[in-house]
Amino acid sequence: MSLPAMNSPDGAALFKQQCATCHATDLSDLPRQGPPLVQIIGRQAGKIEGFHYSPALAQADFTWDEGRLDAWLTNPQAVIPGAIMAYRQAKAETRAAIITYLKGLN
Repeated sequence: MSLPAMNSPDGAALFKQQCATCHATDLSDLPRQGPPLVQIIGRQAGKIEGFHYSPALAQADFTWDEGRLDAWLTNPQAVIPGAIMAYRQAKAETRAAIITYLKGLN
């Protein structure tokens, strides 16, 4: 007897549940606590116009890619000490689904 295939997590649904309270996915959305995440892949960290970043994040000197986002979602303060973001996601599968969703917004 074979087991039914596991469904991959739905990145859009996970984003809505876990991220959308603080982050928009459209630059025309009203500002939220965190910066909008549309076109995050390939964007310079801490540099979206009109958003007030924490001093630590505003001084970041890297471009967001999948690996950096994965590390960020695992432990933001390990990536940028002094960064202000309380969310952490221990499950690699959940992080991967959210990152895949964000890549689709580029």
